[in-house]
Amino acid sequence: MGQKVNPVAYRVGVMEGWKSRWYAPKKEFATLLVEDKKIRDFIKKHKTIGANNKPELSYPAISKIEIERTRDEVRVLVYTSRPALIIGKKGEKIEELQAELQNLTGRRINLKIEEVRNPELVAQIVAEDIGDQLVKRASFRRVIKRAMSQAMEKGAKGVKIQLSGRLGGAEMARREKSAEGSIPLSTLRAKIDYGFHEAKIAQGHIGIQVWINQGEYSEDDNNGQNAETGQAPKNTKRSYKR
Repeated sequence: MGQKVNPVAYRVGVMEGWKSRWYAPKKEFATLLVEDKKIRDFIKKHKTIGANNKPELSYPAISKIEIERTRDEVRVLVYTSRPALIIGKKGEKIEELQAELQNLTGRRINLKIEEVRNPELVAQIVAEDIGDQLVKRASFRRVIKRAMSQAMEKGAKGVKIQLSGRLGGAEMARREKSAEGSIPLSTLRAKIDYGFHEAKIAQGHIGIQVWINQGEYSEDDNNGQNAETGQAPKNTKRSYKR
């Protein structure tokens, strides 16, 4: 079972907290859930025209986005290894992003940026980095080996990386897997981080899955936060200024 279940979802409510922390009546729950999805997609998939007139991600290296709701505002916490790209000079980009999110949802948005200290140990960032290198036509075996060695040097207890698709431009799709160390997926006290990314190359899409064993949960870690911190009733759309 552990091989087929997202290890983060497997631990939510037991060892991990929820990424969306709010409470709402039953008739409003679905609407707010869709709104959370729109906020995450807007931040992670927002693109701008970069060098050579090619579209590129405006906010790269984002590991996760957490959302908390109160009666007055929506708190959005963005965890990234490159906070300067999101904040911009004198906070210009973060002000722009906050205004766009407020126009998208019609609610007051309180945006906060948290820096990820060791991106080599965050599975989502590692998966996206592998995807970027594959798009640049790097050797997939070399990329996997490098990512695993960097994670182990930073203190990971185990790493597993799996690629699926037309690897190396082959005519037939296949699956390549490489692992090092221990990855106890069904052990709840083991802190297993999971990341998934799709690399769009000329031959098609390549799926990238990354598992990183960060050790065990300590007593200080949050063991499933209580979601009922406050109601978030649906209101008519209004525009707010920060």
